[in-house]
Amino acid sequence: MTELSALQAWVGRRETRQADVPAVLAARMAALLDCDADTGVGEILPAHWYPMLFGETALQRQIGADGHPLKGGFLPPVQLPRRMFAGRRVQFLRPLRIGDAVEKSSEIIAITPKTGRSGQMCFVTVRHEISGPEGVAVVEEQDIVYREAPGAAGQAAAARPAPPPEQALAPVVTLLPDPVMLFRYSAITFNAHRIHYDRDYAMGTEHYPGLVVNGGLTLLLLWDYAARLGWRLDASASRNRKPLFASRAISLHAVSRGAERWLLARDDSGEIAVEAQVTEVRA
Repeated sequence: MTELSALQAWVGRRETRQADVPAVLAARMAALLDCDADTGVGEILPAHWYPMLFGETALQRQIGADGHPLKGGFLPPVQLPRRMFAGRRVQFLRPLRIGDAVEKSSEIIAITPKTGRSGQMCFVTVRHEISGPEGVAVVEEQDIVYREAPGAAGQAAAARPAPPPEQALAPVVTLLPDPVMLFRYSAITFNAHRIHYDRDYAMGTEHYPGLVVNGGLTLLLLWDYAARLGWRLDASASRNRKPLFASRAISLHAVSRGAERWLLARDDSGEIAVEAQVTEVRA
């Protein structure tokens, strides 16, 4: 791994991009979520659709073997081959409208190498602010984790703690994220990570049992599930606990843990893959 002192030089690195809220991507997001929402210019963009904005636009010559932009530009050159979405903390501050001019300001706020039972890892935390005509609309802190190649020494599965007591708040919804859904989400977000669409690469190079469901897609499905329940989210803090795989059923749950509200995505064995603690807009 690149020396810690060298990696730390990336902390504080910033970039800013401008765009608009495109009607065509809003229509595609509605199609992905099987939603009849009006996506014309001037309509309010559902808050949880913001991930469609500012997809990666690296030039083709700047793409690495895994489909991600090459390291060492905005993101640090972490010398670990596997890159995964680990979680994010989001505040939904004010709405955006389709057609709005928007700006995204990004800053690397932490780089944390770790060594544990799963081998070497490095967490990179990036803070994003998306602003529209009325000010900052979304604040997001996203955690990206880089890991060793599969089969490396010390990658024993860590024991998982017992889940806390839960009470169901809504009926469970079961979905089957198939390769078409993965492709459509990757196309909307311009995410070229090959583990989501190239089965040979996912299985032969990264040694997954199949195509990996985008972590962002799973969280989007949870947020959309909450929206269909009538929840208006104010904030969300999520963690990806294990990968999900295409063509395997997942179940979405809304539960309480004491006074807290949580959204959970479970795999076909019942284990939690993604969990998000959420709060609602106060009346």
